[in-house]
Amino acid sequence: GPILFRTGPKQPRPTSIGQYVCACHNQDPGDVERFPSSFTSQDGASKTVSQTRNVAVLVGSLRKDSFNRKMAHALASLAPASLKLEIVEIGDLPHYNQDLDQAPLASWVAFRGRVNAASAVLFVTPEYNRSVPGVLKNAIDIGSRPYGHSVWSGKPGAVISVSPGAIGGFGANHHLRQSLVFLNVPTMPQPEAYIGGASDLFDGDGKVKSDATRDFLQKFIDAYAAWVEANLKK
Repeated sequence: GPILFRTGPKQPRPTSIGQYVCACHNQDPGDVERFPSSFTSQDGASKTVSQTRNVAVLVGSLRKDSFNRKMAHALASLAPASLKLEIVEIGDLPHYNQDLDQAPLASWVAFRGRVNAASAVLFVTPEYNRSVPGVLKNAIDIGSRPYGHSVWSGKPGAVISVSPGAIGGFGANHHLRQSLVFLNVPTMPQPEAYIGGASDLFDGDGKVKSDATRDFLQKFIDAYAAWVEANLKK
């Protein structure tokens, strides 16, 4: 079945990649908590969630039957009322070219506008050659320019990687996090999600087959909802 890599405060820190593996099926469903109606912000104040935050979701695969697109839809269906997830398409964006910064293409302007209007960003990506797909990197570059006008800066983010391989896109996940550090995207550190065995993850209708896997995804999206509220741009 699908293998999910995750760490958290209840688990010892790994000393090797092998120790990172945690089969979701062994997770205690009692560990999964629903998103609370209130949370504690970074300044220590208790706050109540009262509105829905729009999340721009970027899917790093263009394949029609993409596992990552199915994952994005699965997370959208599990998201608490405080989040509204919408995929922002990136497949038709021409390659970034600095020569066009003074007269940007209409598709660039539209893309930047959609991301800029969102409160937060969520990246769902496969791994190509131990890194992120070129189409996703291109979208990130377009959103970061012109210099000084990045649409990414300060938006709470999260990364989930999905792959048929055993290590669940670990390389792409962390390579992407490198870019997000530079782009000033506060990226959720826990729970981590590197989802392997993706070819056995969904049924014929694109739904997650395993209850245990669904519980893990619920924990991930609930944690992200709390992360968004605690890290929104002031």
